[in-house]
Parts: sequence; C-alpha cells; structure tokens
Amino acid sequence: MNLLYTNDRRGQYPQSWYAATADALPPFAPLTGATRADVCIVGGGYTGLSAALHLAEAGVDVALVEAHRVGFGASGRNGGQLGSGQRQDQLTLEKMVGDHAARRMWDLGEDAKATVRDLIDRHNIDCAIKPGVAWAATSTGSYDWMRGYADHMDRAYGYQMQAFAGDDFAQICPSPAYCGGILDMGAAHLHPLKLAQGIARAAHTAGARLFENSTVTRIDEGERVTVHTQTGQIEADHLILATGGYLGGLDGRVAAKVMPINNFIVATDPLGDAAKQVLARDIAVADDLFVVNYFRLSEDGRLLFGGGESYGYRFPSDIRATVRKPLTRIFPHLRTTPLPYAWGGTLSITMKRLPHLERLGRNVLSASGYSGHGVGNAVQAGRFLAEAVQGQSDGFDAFAALPTPSFPGGAALRNPLLVLAMSWFALRDRLGL
Repeated sequence: MNLLYTNDRRGQYPQSWYAATADALPPFAPLTGATRADVCIVGGGYTGLSAALHLAEAGVDVALVEAHRVGFGASGRNGGQLGSGQRQDQLTLEKMVGDHAARRMWDLGEDAKATVRDLIDRHNIDCAIKPGVAWAATSTGSYDWMRGYADHMDRAYGYQMQAFAGDDFAQICPSPAYCGGILDMGAAHLHPLKLAQGIARAAHTAGARLFENSTVTRIDEGERVTVHTQTGQIEADHLILATGGYLGGLDGRVAAKVMPINNFIVATDPLGDAAKQVLARDIAVADDLFVVNYFRLSEDGRLLFGGGESYGYRFPSDIRATVRKPLTRIFPHLRTTPLPYAWGGTLSITMKRLPHLERLGRNVLSASGYSGHGVGNAVQAGRFLAEAVQGQSDGFDAFAALPTPSFPGGAALRNPLLVLAMSWFALRDRLGL
C-alpha cells in the first residue's frame, strides 16, 4: 500500500484550512525526459525544500522531485508549532545521552528556531508567525513536574519559561481539563503550508529546479545516482532522501527505524468574541498526554485543534468524529460547534522520538523521523543536508550520532506491534493513568 495515494487525491492538497488560505502558488511542471544535477532531492517538504534552497544559494545545481505538490505532506498539514529544544525534554535527554550531548541538542534546537526565522525574514515569507507555546498539565503531579522543569531550564540552560498554576493558567486557556502549565515565549506558531510554499518560492528564485507530480519509481545507486520517475530521470552526484512518513518501499534501510503514523486536525467556524473561551492569548498549546492534543487560533479566529492518531495506513472514515472526541474533552462547550474543515496527515516517528539523519552510502543522505517536532527540525535538517553534501557535516553528524534503534519486528512487523503499543498508551490517556 502506497501512502502517497492511500488517503489523498493525486497532485492536490488536502481540503484543509491551510490549503484554503494558502498562497495560490502556480504548480511546477513534472519531470520529463533525462536531466543531470549535482544533487537530486526526493521530497518537497520542509527538509527537501530547505536543502534545495541552501544548496542553490551556495551555487550548487540542484533538482527536487515531489510526487504531489510542495508542502503536500506533513509540512503543509501540521499544527504549526515551532517548539524549543527537541521532541524529548531536556531532563530525558540528559539521562539518554548525558549532560554535554543534551546541551548540544538544546543549542541545536535553538539554532533550528533561528533557522526558520531567518528564512522567514530573508525571503519575506508571510506565514503569520507569532510567539508563544504553552505546555498544559492534565494532573497536579504533571504540573508539579513542569514547574520543576521550568526551574531546571532556568538554572541549567538560562532559558525562561513561566509556570502558571490552576486559575492563573485558566486565565490563558479556560479548559476544565487543565490544572496548570508552562509558557514558552521563545517558541512560536505559524501557518505551516505558507511556510513551505515560501521556502519553495525562494528555492526556485535561487535557481533550484522543482518538479511536482513526479513520483519516484526507482533509484539506481553507484558512482552517480539515477532517480527514475514515471516520465523522466535525473542523474546526480548526490542524492538526498527527504520523504518523511512517505518513504515506503523506496529505501528499506530507513524503514525499520522510521515509522509513519497519522494525525488529525479540525478547524471550527470563526469563533468571534467566543474565542476567548478557548484561548485568551494568541498562543499555541500542547498538552502532556501520550496522544497529544494541540491547538491554537487561526488568523481569522477559528480554533485549529489536533487530536487523535491512527497507526494503520488509512485515515478514519470520519475524521471529524475522531477529533471531536478529544476536542469535547478539552472544551465541552464546543461539543456541537460546526467543523467545516477536517484533515489528516502522515508524519514519521522514531523509537526515541529524535530525528534520524543517516548517511546511507557515499553519496546518499537521508533525514526523517521528526516525531511531531518537524517545523524546526526539518527546516534545520535541510540546511545540515546541504552542508553535508558540501563537506561541512558538524550539524548532520551531531544528529547522526544519536541512538536510533529499530522498531520491534523490523520493517516487516513494526506496524502491527506499534498499533498494539500505541493503543495501550492511548487507553492509559483515556483512563487517566
């Protein structure tokens, strides 16, 4: 089963609020015939587009192929949160890799946010970026841990997060599900598809050749790499695989370590003055559940709410009903509010919830597995891939050195085993365990 086509229409963005409000970016032509390039990139999400832009700005001849449209996958469908650090918190990282490496990961996370902001500023990308992401606690024990974590980040890293208990947090997010949280004003939220389209436009302007509706059918590796599509082929010195959760059978070397999962978002009608009943400040929120609920207000005052996951290949038949369950738990007063937009997306995760960057061969690089933290990680990874191709690999090597164990069962059995494990953790969320 090919995830590129299982849940979506060929060559079209999903019917999301993002697609409805994004720029009318003219399509790039499909690849036809044979061509050459210094670097061929497979995948037109944040990773591939960022790599293409940074390579083109360095004067490298780069060609990118995308099976659908640029920003078609998770890059154009996500919750739009540009978080700090990595997907794992710093205390977990300190235990996992030690204090020194954890500090390096934190610094790289700060660099990732700066990389995104730099591209936005340099290329005048209008993606409605705004500061502020809160982490909401669903129990007093969780809030106590968060407050301690904020203290640790201040003492050990000199980074400020503000803790809000009980009624103080309710003044920001009046949900009965939360009893406190911490607010990170160094993080941000934005329109993810506009960001992807803006990077694509900048890459094209810089000289990168972008080909849409160009599905890769085969890759031949050797002294040079040849990437075949249904209507053409590209011969290149270097290959970058930047396909995220859509890698599928294209390269089995990554499949055992990087797993696709599906996540879902809805958008309400504009809430008007009632928007203050969900968020009194224009920030984004993610909570502490294993199956995370995340939300923010759109530029036109809608609630964009993400919740629910699926671990099979197909989206549920009724995405609205899937997301309305957690939406109603967080905001009971919205149980009957209209949901004119509902969409799903496929992202990639790793066992350790850290990015997986790997040198698959002398001239083949791969980056994926951002585990829900991809707005910053993926854009930064694209830059690191571009640098590694040019022989400057410090950033790439830092992530490549992280432990990335294979999923139990390997590529063949990872999916059914993951379904069992994830279903158990989701049940714990529902039972409040």
